[in-house]
Amino acid sequence: MAPAVADVEKAGPAAPDKSWRFLVFYICFYGFMVQIRPGESFITPYLLGRNFTQEQVTNEITPVLTYSYMAVLVPIFLLTDYLRYKPVLILQSLSYLSVWLLLVLGTSLAAMQLMEFFYGVTMAARVAYSSYIFSLVSPARYQRMAGYSRSAVLLGVFTSSVLGQLCVSVGRVPFLTLHYASLGFLSFGLLLTLFLKRPRRSLFFNRPREAAGASPSELDRMRPEPAAGGAPGRRLLAACKGSTLVRMLLELGGVAREPRLRLWSLWWVLNFAGYYLVIYYVHILWSDTDGSKVYNGAVDAAATLLGALTAFAAGFVRIRWALWSELLIGAVTGLQAGLVLLMYTTRNIWLCYAALVFFRGFHQFLVPIATFQIASSMTKELCALVFGVNTFLATILKTIVTIIVADKRGLGLPVRSQFQVYFGYFTVLAVAYFSGAAYTAVRHCRQSRFHGVPLATELGSPAEAPEKAQSPEEDGVDGVRA
Repeated sequence: MAPAVADVEKAGPAAPDKSWRFLVFYICFYGFMVQIRPGESFITPYLLGRNFTQEQVTNEITPVLTYSYMAVLVPIFLLTDYLRYKPVLILQSLSYLSVWLLLVLGTSLAAMQLMEFFYGVTMAARVAYSSYIFSLVSPARYQRMAGYSRSAVLLGVFTSSVLGQLCVSVGRVPFLTLHYASLGFLSFGLLLTLFLKRPRRSLFFNRPREAAGASPSELDRMRPEPAAGGAPGRRLLAACKGSTLVRMLLELGGVAREPRLRLWSLWWVLNFAGYYLVIYYVHILWSDTDGSKVYNGAVDAAATLLGALTAFAAGFVRIRWALWSELLIGAVTGLQAGLVLLMYTTRNIWLCYAALVFFRGFHQFLVPIATFQIASSMTKELCALVFGVNTFLATILKTIVTIIVADKRGLGLPVRSQFQVYFGYFTVLAVAYFSGAAYTAVRHCRQSRFHGVPLATELGSPAEAPEKAQSPEEDGVDGVRA
């Protein structure tokens, strides 16, 4: 069982090595084990092998995942902080169990749609783990803790994908048996969740009061002084303005006025929406491509490994961000558009597999760069809120596209036609980014003041900045479910 949070908080940076090591081990072991779901990569072929047609999976079952994720994202984001993480982590484990119970026991279309609803709950609840790790340790430990926990999650995803593929290819294990094995691992993960400690503090709703004589935090300095008297309406207005969450929402207006933060936040919203649309439907596309064997697990494992390597490499990129950000984003987005084009035009399953691996790898390359660019100039609390708003806006956009393109109540396009739409989506984004890069280059040439930006701002890399917050999308499991 993990050490008490009070002990960790009191110890601060001087915590004993033994306590620190045990805490790291337990959190990382938990993060690793909850990712072991060997049947996850084979959900789509499992459904297609039963009494469900490709049209039902594409236009009636899979869209529910997007709708449920959008419906529960904000409530779970707020409840995670208000309930101090652990109850939401338990909810996530229970939702995972519900997903696999419905997979093995459900037979109707409604049961599979309910399964997708619970899967949307699990995706929204991922924010609980990425925030929980920061509540247990002192700020001096944030960067190391984030690195260790993320590595454990990625290792868990990789192990789960390899295990599932070996069972299918070597052991000839049926998909149903894999789902029963996933149920067993998820039950053990729920047991581990019960032994997690519930922190006494969180980012927004459970902030400790400053002790007498202590220096106020940055958020406390943002708080306006309450009025001595006045009408009840004024006092209520002052109380609302004095709340941490409302003050940070007001601060978001300042974020939108910063060109660098605006650019990378727009990338987060626009590219994440397209990225997840491709990830959700690519397994269905594979079922429509020639191939006698299913290697979904191997592809997920390779994509996870490549994503980890590209994310690591992004930490050492040193360029003039004020000048080259749009060009870098445009180049990566253009490559992704080409890979989407390859996915829906080829009938070679191996080319389709390879395209998905590189598609995810390019995306993961930009994630830590965007995280650094957004987080480097904000407090941890405000940064978490910005990532939450960006993710919510991306979910709204993804939902709109799903309603129009995929849902049977909209166009109800077959999967290959959907990928034509996604190719056009990424192409338009790439053209927009390249246009922005050209405008920036012309502006800089006219100003002829490239040296005016400090070196630390221009050449900084994600590896050089302390980690202030971790996005909910950075838990390493974003591409496994499709």
